[in-house]
Amino acid sequence: MTDLTVLSSNSRGRPILVIGGGIAGVTAAIEAAEAGCHVILVEKTPHLGGRVARAHQYFPKLCPPLCGLEINFRRLRENPQVTVLTLAEVEGISGSPGDYEVTVRLSPRFVTEACTLCGACVEACPAERHDDFNCGLSKTKAAYLPHGMAYPARYVIDRAACPDGCQACKQACLYRAIDLDQRVERKTFRVAAVVAATGWAPYDATKIENLGFSKYANVVTNVILERMAAVDGPTGGRILRPSDGKAPQTAAFVQCAGSRDENHLPYCSAVCCAASIKQATYIRTLYPQAQATIFYIDVRTLGRLEEFYSTVSADEKVRFVKGKVAKVEEEPGTHDLLVTAEDVLSGKKKTQRFDLVVLATGIVPQTDGLPKEFMLDEFRFLSAPEGSAGLYGAGCAHRPEEVSAAVQDATGAALKALQCVARISHHG
Repeated sequence: MTDLTVLSSNSRGRPILVIGGGIAGVTAAIEAAEAGCHVILVEKTPHLGGRVARAHQYFPKLCPPLCGLEINFRRLRENPQVTVLTLAEVEGISGSPGDYEVTVRLSPRFVTEACTLCGACVEACPAERHDDFNCGLSKTKAAYLPHGMAYPARYVIDRAACPDGCQACKQACLYRAIDLDQRVERKTFRVAAVVAATGWAPYDATKIENLGFSKYANVVTNVILERMAAVDGPTGGRILRPSDGKAPQTAAFVQCAGSRDENHLPYCSAVCCAASIKQATYIRTLYPQAQATIFYIDVRTLGRLEEFYSTVSADEKVRFVKGKVAKVEEEPGTHDLLVTAEDVLSGKKKTQRFDLVVLATGIVPQTDGLPKEFMLDEFRFLSAPEGSAGLYGAGCAHRPEEVSAAVQDATGAALKALQCVARISHHG
């Protein structure tokens, strides 16, 4: 890694700042660095990878995403042009293209680079915390590794979960890698351009009262199902009913759960149809006799994803019902779910029983914490006025999109940032 002091005063030109360490931010950082520019990559969590690191499989190839992330992590490790700052947030930006002053807040990790991943701190730790990586479905110790392929590969201490005065992890560490005296720091950098790739969060399903997420255990979201299906997830890759741990034999996927709805998200989140089709294959692969029903308004699988839709829909145990779900209720005693929806093609309103209901919640851009210099559209996605320079958006903070599109978008943002650096260097 490049020394911060050297980086911030580099005589060859100011670096590019990338905010967000998901697939879009990592891509933008790598592409800019491999083109010869210094990059500061800022991520607010303890690890890189964002939402992609939480996924079980990509669509349409149905391959694991961690292999692609590992390739990118290796490129980061091997490139001295990139400085990675985790547990870091941008507090302020001022200046103009080519000469921005950026203030970054660094929260303590309490674990230094001397960490060898021996795990002694975890064994000694007496406290537990809810595992946000697994959507709170499991727990970790207060000393924890975010996930098995975390980058940086280093433990972190959640001091908010620790008993007062506890130093068990420090006493157990033979490598003196635990520093419980670390404090919040602030760093100031001069950068030429900024790429914001702050990603997305799923829409809050508790706000969609008629679909029962906050009331019934066997109503889950697409994000939760992704962690259930993942081999490193809370159920070891088995999709089980939360109420009783049984394998579901019937599953309903409710599309546009909050999307395309003036009461929630008025826009289409673009990827939910393909994601639910993918997740139907999870159920079918795990449980060959199981049936999946997808309730939809329109199936939006454009371009290369149309073949994916056609292939999955040919499965006789995957049924597509055109109709918006009106309500989800629970049958007392069994915890089975009763889904009421209109079947538009038959013109009939039907209520059907399912073991599990999966809500396809939409994409909400994570742009609230960005400095005011970034402009947002009416849905709070990043927008850039025509002809603007210096501040760029990438990935799902920019628009709802699948992983491959986010990678392309981030590459384009990196190119724009490099062009900004080149113009400033030429005129400077």
